[in-house]
Order: sequence, then C-alpha cells, then structure tokens
Amino acid sequence: MKMKHNKKRNTAFIFEVLIRELTKAIVDKNGKKKQIIITLIKENFKSNTALARDLELYKTLLDTKNIEKDTAEKLIFECRMQRCTINRQALFQEQTALINKINKYVSKDAFTMFIPNYRNVATVYQIFNPGTKTKQRVLLEKQIANQMIISSDEQKPLLKSINNLTLKTFIKTFNHKYNKDLVSEQKTLLNKYISSFSDNGVEMRVFLNEEITRLKGNIQEALQIEEIKNDATMLEKTTAVLDILNNTSQRPVDALFIQDILKIQNLVREIKR
Repeated sequence: MKMKHNKKRNTAFIFEVLIRELTKAIVDKNGKKKQIIITLIKENFKSNTALARDLELYKTLLDTKNIEKDTAEKLIFECRMQRCTINRQALFQEQTALINKINKYVSKDAFTMFIPNYRNVATVYQIFNPGTKTKQRVLLEKQIANQMIISSDEQKPLLKSINNLTLKTFIKTFNHKYNKDLVSEQKTLLNKYISSFSDNGVEMRVFLNEEITRLKGNIQEALQIEEIKNDATMLEKTTAVLDILNNTSQRPVDALFIQDILKIQNLVREIKR
C-alpha cells in the first residue's frame, strides 16, 4: 500500500512554499509580506537548525544531476544515513513552529500551492521516512537515482561548484567577451552566487526572484518599443529572452544559468540607454 505523503512534514515542500509565496509578494509589490517571508526563511533555515540540515539532504537528492549511477546510489545511501543523525523531535518541533507562522503571517492556503517538482519532493520524503517498507524504499530510490544519473548516450562532465578562483576566471572571460566591466546588478548576482554555497542558497533565491521579476518587466516593456516591434528579427530575439526568463524555475542555478542572467542584465542595460 502506498504511503501517504504529509506535505507539512516535508522540509523541501515547506521551503518551496515559502519561496513561491515570496515570489508572489515581490510580483504583487507587497513589501510587508516579502519582509516577513525573508525573515522566516533566514531564521528557520540558518545553519544550526535541524530544518537547514534536512533541507540540505533534500536538495542533494533533488538538485544533483548528470552523475554516474554508482555515485547516485552512494549519495542516496549517505543522505539516508545523515538523515538518521538529525534529531527527529527537534525537526518536528521546528517544522511545527514554522507551519504555525506560515499559517498566521503568510497564508493559510499556502500549503495548497502547486509545486512543479512535487512528485520528486514527495518521493524523497518517503525515502527518508523510517516507516517506508524496504521494497518500496528500494523502488523509490531507483526512481530518484534515474533522475540523477548520466544517460548512456550523453556523458556530460559533472559541473563542480564554483570556487573563488574559478569565479574570477569566469568574470574575466565574461568581461573580455563583452568588452565591458560588470555593472552593479551583475556584481550583486555573482556575490549572491558565491555566498549561496554557505546558506542553502537562501539569499540567492531571494535575489533571483526580485531580479528575474525586474528583468521580465523590462523585457516586456522593450517589446512595446517601436524599433523592436517593427523589426521581425529584434522582436523574435527579445521574445526568446522573455521565454528564457519565464522558464528559469525549471533550471538548476549553475554557471550556465548565471551566465544567461548576466547576458540578460547586460541586454536590459543596453535597451534602457
């Protein structure tokens, strides 16, 4: 019998709910609600909490892509073992406190929100749940492993986290290619990306939600400029940029993603001149 998924006890689901409520607040220009959600994220997912440790394990299994089969299996095993070291009572209490705050200060309907990767999030929850039967757990682990491994016909290199040296090279190459120094919003993006490796990406997600919303607005305005509207090529390319921004939630935040956003930031600067 299939085990019921308790969304409110799924740390990854709770985190995604907060991020999506934050996005709504930014789009609606609700500054008060935005600040409440940012505070909830920072306070409840800081590094010394059980929630932060739990979220990191979820993220490892949900975000890791393009690795070998044996590596995927080892990661799943290690994450399960690490999950067992988290104090279950402390985690339950932190989840309960956060759920109550979301209901009180954000929205009682927040937990009904649609999450695109809901199936995978629920699958990892069942893998971590000690009540899951052995046979079912093995089958679920295979499902998640299949999402993580490299397919046989496309051996992609594993993308490593960008350290400071790599980042400096990345910035230098970007500046050389586009023949200009980084503007303020590009520097902010890169700084947030650097710090994202130490705070579960919270600051990065907050910044990206605001920045992508801003970029979308600017590109939508650009589509109304006569010069662009009357040029089929420019109109097609500008629309393509908007499509990229509309699909950012489906992409991992890696070096290629950052480079695309840097280019769009640069384009918006050029358009607004």
